Amino acid sequence: MMNAGYARIALAMQCFALTGVIAGLASSRASTNSHNNDTEKSGAGKTQELKVTIKEWTVPTKGAHPHDPAVGADGALWFTEQMANKIGRLDPKTGEMKEYSLKVTNSGPHGLVADREGNIWFTANFAGYIGKLDPKTGEVKEYKMPDEKADDPHTAVFAANGTLWFTLQAANMVGRLDPKSGRVELKNVPTASALPYGMQVNSNGVPFFCELGTHKIASVDPKTMAIHDYNLPDEERPRRLAIDVQDRIYFSDYKSGHLGRLDPKNGAVKLWDSPGGAGSNPYGITITPDGMVWYSESGVKPNTMVRFDPKTETFAEADIPSGGGVVRNMTATKDGRVYIACSGVDKVGVVQP
Repeated sequence: MMNAGYARIALAMQCFALTGVIAGLASSRASTNSHNNDTEKSGAGKTQELKVTIKEWTVPTKGAHPHDPAVGADGALWFTEQMANKIGRLDPKTGEMKEYSLKVTNSGPHGLVADREGNIWFTANFAGYIGKLDPKTGEVKEYKMPDEKADDPHTAVFAANGTLWFTLQAANMVGRLDPKSGRVELKNVPTASALPYGMQVNSNGVPFFCELGTHKIASVDPKTMAIHDYNLPDEERPRRLAIDVQDRIYFSDYKSGHLGRLDPKNGAVKLWDSPGGAGSNPYGITITPDGMVWYSESGVKPNTMVRFDPKTETFAEADIPSGGGVVRNMTATKDGRVYIACSGVDKVGVVQP
């Protein structure tokens, strides 16, 4: 019998290959929620050529499967190497790379985020802990989950008050960690098999997360951890999200090929057809300081980088030179660049507008 660590690796690899199937199966479940009557749908229209420079670097370890990128306090591109049990750092100015090996075997580093002091925090998706890497010393501190069922921390994000929030996909939970005390608190998601996935925090400190297993986005009360669901149209399967300056939520609809927007103030939802069509599998998404929404289509070959202008509701796209190999997450820098991790081709990159 395989041990828990290897079982989680096997599960992860199945997820990489079969996410579309999983999402499809989720759509077949009977829904007990009402339809959202405030949904507006718009076609993609004519897509322009996206004039950007996309520079990519091959990560040092073959088969590392870089998953999530993060912007370090010094502007470096940090990334998880999920299948190599390492955290990587790239200096985009020089191309210099450095890797930090994790001492816990089969940690499966997944989500990644940097704090104000320059520490790098990650979710150990296979080993059931949150890790904090001190780049100065290379030391890693582990924060174990208080419940053995919470064995797959997924996506992490910091609130302005310093609280680290995170999702746990298979465990169907969300959690928070207080970096000062090390205390971890968990909350079960009310919807069964919701598959909590991408997460971000709005300007009021309220975390929002995608429920990939169903047609919902949810918020978490930062004080009580109570969860509130927002219904999307039944065919939607939100995977990642980004929040604009008006606290509207843009999400990538992995199943039906839409870019979506939810306004939590009134529940209104608007959908746009992604340029690549219904099978384009939009995935990683972010918003740059100028308000442009960026995301990648993982279901087309080569994968694309798509820029959406909310003011004109127009799209522009460019192919990723390496093919992308599925861009699972991305993040924006303060000066408007976009950091990407290209899992299947073992590369990380910078998109320069």
